[in-house]
Amino acid sequence: MRYHPLGHTGLFVSELCLGTMTFGGSEGMWGKIGDLQQGDAERLIGQSIDAGINFIDTADVYADGMAEQITGQALKNLNIPRDEVLVATKVFGETGKGPNARGASRSHILDGVKASLKRLQLDHIDLYQLHGFDPATPIEETLRALDQIVRHGHVRHIGVSNWAAWQIAKALGISERLGLARFDCLQAYYSVAGRDLERELIPMLRSEGLSLMVWSPLAGGLLSGKYGREQNEQQAEEGSRRVAFDFPPVDKERAWDCIDVMRPMAEAKGVSVAQVALAWLLHQPQVTSVIVGAKRPEQLADNIAATQVTLSAAELEQIDGCSRLPSEYPGWMFERQGEFRRKQLAEARRS
Repeated sequence: MRYHPLGHTGLFVSELCLGTMTFGGSEGMWGKIGDLQQGDAERLIGQSIDAGINFIDTADVYADGMAEQITGQALKNLNIPRDEVLVATKVFGETGKGPNARGASRSHILDGVKASLKRLQLDHIDLYQLHGFDPATPIEETLRALDQIVRHGHVRHIGVSNWAAWQIAKALGISERLGLARFDCLQAYYSVAGRDLERELIPMLRSEGLSLMVWSPLAGGLLSGKYGREQNEQQAEEGSRRVAFDFPPVDKERAWDCIDVMRPMAEAKGVSVAQVALAWLLHQPQVTSVIVGAKRPEQLADNIAATQVTLSAAELEQIDGCSRLPSEYPGWMFERQGEFRRKQLAEARRS
């Protein structure tokens, strides 16, 4: 297991992060994703810690708060020293029936962090993330609330999830201007079958020094190896997540092309297609940590084993060829107009 710096925090996090969306279950969407209860969740957390994972990600809306509760109790039952694990959670989604029990308002953030701390049985949260963008609350108001909970010690560092590049850049500018705590990472969807964030988000992260946490690295199980051009979701094994919850949206034809390329690689290496898909992400320089979730210990073990899979330059080029995004403006203009200056930079670095 390798460890990477988390933004400007000085903390190092494992290249894999254990996701807890399968914990707790409930009616509706969360039950379709997973319904692991305390004992099974503890086994997965213990297995992760034993493998060197020091990073756990959850959210206040997962299974209506049960995922946080199970996670906190598991850390206590397993006697895991607090300084040996970094716990991340999120705020934004609906946690009650009232009109203010959602969003990124000061009210919801202050109420949300107290509730999360209680469910997790912790005195602080290592990374507190906004789970989405709130069009009803000014960014400055949100940042002042996050800065307040950092100053009070409830939260050590802050991050954001599912924001656009311009929104994050604006927030960073406000934080710098007002001397507020700044975002250190983005949690975003990224997979071989979904590389949209490479257009705007990754260049922004690289420019501003933010880390990238990847959610749904297997595109909701589509890249697990269970599916292919000849076997769709309806033919997959019973209980497969994609059958019950077809998310995130994916260009299926592009996904099948990628699976057609990765399957022979996996067979040649004696590993799973899922491991190749995860290994591709772990080879991407902007990726800090990849969030993996599981329902069974063997599924988690397969994901962890991806850290041992090495892809050659030729194999990376093959996968890139089938998954590369089509050119869009202004990207193709940047490539054309910036070519001469990039060559100058490269020559200067060699000299």
